[in-house]
Amino acid sequence: MKLVVGLGNPGRAYRWTRHNLGFLLIERIARQNGIELSRRGFQSVYGRGKIGNEEVILSKPQTYMNLSGEAVRRLLQFFRIPPENLVVLHDDLDLPLGKIRIRLGGGHGGHQGVKSIIDALGNDGFIRLKVGIGRPVERGQDPADYVLESLTGKAKEEFKAIVERCAQVVEVLLIEGPQEAMEQFHKK
Repeated sequence: MKLVVGLGNPGRAYRWTRHNLGFLLIERIARQNGIELSRRGFQSVYGRGKIGNEEVILSKPQTYMNLSGEAVRRLLQFFRIPPENLVVLHDDLDLPLGKIRIRLGGGHGGHQGVKSIIDALGNDGFIRLKVGIGRPVERGQDPADYVLESLTGKAKEEFKAIVERCAQVVEVLLIEGPQEAMEQFHKK
């Protein structure tokens, strides 16, 4: 069994922001695979189902980004899932918009949600799907304001297309494994 966690912030005000990419991905993957995100517990909204032959739990922690680790730790413990079967989906300021990177272990790269997970688990040996959101275009714009800025119009449509493509990446990652997903999608 795999635990797939999308990082984001709960609440309507954050729904269409760059920082909620993980939540949007989880919702898309759930719809695509008929998995209902209707369970509440472990500081998360989650659902259980199958993607291909892989049994999965899809989760959106409800703790806000910087405290995601506690929710992830509780889910892993309850369902007895080892950290190496954890897949974390998140945005990345340091990658160009739409660029995908899959990482097996490693540091948090300044992402506070990933840092929270590493701190809570005492382990960085999980899989990450990092999706580029780029840096602020406006000179002097605070990165915190940029990631929490509501997307509208063309920017929102571009973001929806990125979510669609990334949902395919997650399915390949789960069904065929991270190495195959890296081979297929890192080149693009």
